[in-house]
This record gives sequence, structure tokens and C-alpha cells, in this order.
Amino acid sequence: MSKYKAPALEKGLDILEYLSERGIPQTQTQIAHGLDKSPNEIYRMLACLEDRKYIDKTSTGQYALSMKMYQLSHRHSPVKGLVRSAKRHMDDLAHKTNQSCHLSILHYGDLLVIAQSESPGAVSLSIKVGSLFPLLQTSSGKVLVAFEKEQKRNHILETSDYYNKQDKNFKEHFSADIDTIQKNGYHLTSSELTVGVTDIAVPIMGMGNEVLCVLAISSLNPITRKQDNNILIEELRKTAVKINAELT
Repeated sequence: MSKYKAPALEKGLDILEYLSERGIPQTQTQIAHGLDKSPNEIYRMLACLEDRKYIDKTSTGQYALSMKMYQLSHRHSPVKGLVRSAKRHMDDLAHKTNQSCHLSILHYGDLLVIAQSESPGAVSLSIKVGSLFPLLQTSSGKVLVAFEKEQKRNHILETSDYYNKQDKNFKEHFSADIDTIQKNGYHLTSSELTVGVTDIAVPIMGMGNEVLCVLAISSLNPITRKQDNNILIEELRKTAVKINAELT
């Protein structure tokens, strides 16, 4: 424990961390209950955070993190730090497997590619950095969803236009896929977006066992045999462990 105490600051930080963990708007009562405090104890903190634009209050009286936290974090650019930590290990992976690999994160309900290491081979599949893909229609996206905390995962699905348009059969199969990914620790499937491509993806976890990003290989089927997939999965897992060690 710290030698110095700042109760008001700690209370404000507790609120921000609680809203971040929940991922969906919360009422004053819900926040107070989650922090084991009375609603009156956090009233002034909520008002201050709202005045400073760290949180927004909805028309229904619920509180949620504003874009200010996002903006501040991008001044610091944690994505650059993540890429910097991962890149040399991704380069090693590309050379060991002779396959290109890429790193992706969740970005406003989509999948954003933030880094790529190209294969040294003459023929490989390249995924352009900065590309956005439908989250629920990609292997990497499904891995991200699978390893999110349950409440945030539910929120992602509830707010997904694509998911809400699907029938009961699709949702049951999707849920089964998520369970399998959680159990196996990876996802291997034929691409839903590109014919003739096999996607293999593994999560990279951060502090608090939260998923930070996903490392994946997308390979052309003619050069990927079934026995090769096990090798790729193992190399992806080893690389994910190395990247995780850099981040923790």
C-alpha cells in the first residue's frame, strides 16, 4: 500500500476503473454498489468527472466513460508500445513459418489491424496495416470476443447490427464457436471473407487476464496442409507468450 493517501483521488480512479471494467453505462446506484459505497459518497466524484469530461451522463441518468480517456491514451499511444513490443517476435514468427502474420485489436466494434510482418517466401498473403474488418466475421474477431469479460462480450453482441440480424440457429452456432475457442485457446477456420484462405488466431493477454490483441496467420490453402496447421498453432502460441512477457 502507498505511504500517502488521497481518498478523493482514489475514489475517482475507482469510478473510472469500474466503468471501464463494466463496459456499459451504469447508474449512480450501480456504481456505488459495485464499489461498496453509498450513492451519496460518490455523488461529488461523479459530478466532478462529468464536469472534467471524463464521463458522460446519458438521458436515462446512467454514466459511461467519455472519449476523453481514449484521446488521452492515444496521446501516449499505447498501440505504438504494443506494436514495438510485438514486432520483433512477429518477424521471427514470419521467418520460422514462412507465413505473414498480423496483430489486431478491437476498434469501435470492428477489427483493426495494427501491425504485420511479411513472409520471406515468394508467395504469401498480406494483410494491410490499418485495415478494418467485420469483428464477428473474422477468426481474430471471434478470438477477441471469446476472451473478453462476459459483460463486455454480451455488450458487443447486443450492439452488433450484424449479430442482431442473424437467426437463432446462427447464434447457437456462434455461441458454440466461442465456447470451443475458449477451451482450445485458438481459432482455426476457413475465412468467411476471402475464398481459399485459412485463418489461425490466438489471443495475447494482458494484466488482469484481459485480452489485449490477437495474433494471426492467414494462409493460402494450396500451401497449407493439415499437418502444417498444428505447427502454425504451436508457433503462434509460443510467439504470443513472448509478446505477453514483453508487456507484463
